Amino acid sequence: MHTEGPDERREERLEVTDRTRHRRLREKGSTLRSDLDDVLRAGFVCHLAVVVDGTPLAVPTVYGVDFDTRVLYLHGSVASRSLVQSPGAQVCVTVTHVDGLVLARSVFEHGVNYRCAMVLGTPRRVTDREELLHGLRVLTEQCAPGQWEYARSPSRKELAATSLLALPLDEASVKTSAGPPDDGEGPDAASGVWAGVLPYRPVFGAPEPDPLLPAGTPVPAHIAALAGRR
Repeated sequence: MHTEGPDERREERLEVTDRTRHRRLREKGSTLRSDLDDVLRAGFVCHLAVVVDGTPLAVPTVYGVDFDTRVLYLHGSVASRSLVQSPGAQVCVTVTHVDGLVLARSVFEHGVNYRCAMVLGTPRRVTDREELLHGLRVLTEQCAPGQWEYARSPSRKELAATSLLALPLDEASVKTSAGPPDDGEGPDAASGVWAGVLPYRPVFGAPEPDPLLPAGTPVPAHIAALAGRR
C-alpha cells in the first residue's frame, strides 16, 4: 500500500475558482502549483488577452516569472495603455507548448500533445524604478540566461519608454495532453493505417552574428550554450 511521503503532502496546490475549474477533459487538468511553474519556466512568449477600446485582442508578448514573489512580468505595449485608461481591468494570459501531433487512424481521433497554462487576474503597470529594473531582469533572464549582466543596462530614458505589467499568479489553470492515439483498440485498429505521435521539439540554432559586428567578436559562453537547447 502506498503511503504519502513528506514531499507529496507538502505539494502546494492552486486554488480552484469558478473560472479555473476543469469542466472538460478533467483528466488532463492539474491543480499542482509545480505543474504551473514547469509550464511557465519552459517558455518566454505568451498571449495577453485584453479589451482595447472595446475590442478584444490577444497580444503576443514576452514574459518572465519571479517564482519567489509569484509574479509574472510581461511587456505591455498597447495592452498596458488600455489598462491604464481602465484601471482594474481583467486580463487572461496563456502560455502553450506543443509537444507533438497525435496522428490517429481516423481524422476524428487526431489531436495534439501539449502543455498549457492560463493565468487570470488584474495586472498593474510597474512604475517603481527598482521594480521595473527587477522585472526587466527577470524577463531578460527567462529568455536568455546571463544576458542581463552581459548587455548594457537600460538608461533612464529607455526605462521611461518601457511598459511592464505585473500579474500575480493567484488564479491559474493548467492542462497537459500526452501519449498515443486513443483508437488503438477501436474498430479502426485493423484498418492498416499508420498511427502514432510525430514529436515536435523546437530548439535554438547556432548563433548568427550581426553583419555589422566587428570581425572576431566572440560569442559569449551563455549564448553559445543555448544552441541545441529546447
